[in-house]
Amino acid sequence: MEIHAKKHLGQHFLKDQNIARKIAGSLPPTTREVLEIGPGTGSLTRHLFRTPGLTVKAVEIDAEAVDFLRATFPDRRDSFIRGNFLEGSPADHFPGPFAVIGNFPYNISSQIFFKILSCRALIPVVVCMIQKEVAERVSSPSGNKSYGILSVLLQAYYAIEYLFTVPEQVFDPPPRVKSAVIRLTRNARESLGCNEKLFIAVVKAGFNQRRKTLRNSLKAILPAGFASARLSARPEQLSVEEFIELCNEIETCKPPSHATV
Repeated sequence: MEIHAKKHLGQHFLKDQNIARKIAGSLPPTTREVLEIGPGTGSLTRHLFRTPGLTVKAVEIDAEAVDFLRATFPDRRDSFIRGNFLEGSPADHFPGPFAVIGNFPYNISSQIFFKILSCRALIPVVVCMIQKEVAERVSSPSGNKSYGILSVLLQAYYAIEYLFTVPEQVFDPPPRVKSAVIRLTRNARESLGCNEKLFIAVVKAGFNQRRKTLRNSLKAILPAGFASARLSARPEQLSVEEFIELCNEIETCKPPSHATV
């Protein structure tokens, strides 16, 4: 059986085993269960299977890839699940918390992150390879021009480390951009301490007009007469904590009736 090394949903298959080994080794040593998203040809899966004490499951949307993987790893064929991580509940895969790992398809990486956020109570660790530009954005601190919506929403619940850059030539087919590996580790925050819908609305509205000050970009959200020193800032200047504080100030003044996601 053969599988064509093809681009699927923006995915480029990793062929460098040293990089695959390094990614697998980026999981915390205490990890006992891991779900791989988009195993493709199994380059990373191979090293996960070799990790002592690690239970591995892999979800793959491509039927051809699933058949190939089950034939390549016949003793572990039950580890491969044909499905879409973005659909259903990740809780279907493990009874308790589990790590997530994978070479995320470039064009749906943001959707995967939002899915992970919605299941954050189950996912304490994520190790993933994504487009370098997205990795820089996600891990960027406040005050940086790369800092944006995804930065704030992910950093609210995860500590994010930029681990290493991956060159184009280690993929088949080679992408037109560099990639990078990052690690997300769940922080201790159980809740934001503010209205979560308002928080998301403020963050999205602010960054959707990021060249404007928050006083201008949040006009549709702010209650009449609301004043705060933070409104003179642009969105990239506010940390997660400062966005939370701003939301509490707005809520205290008058909860906006149309603060929706």
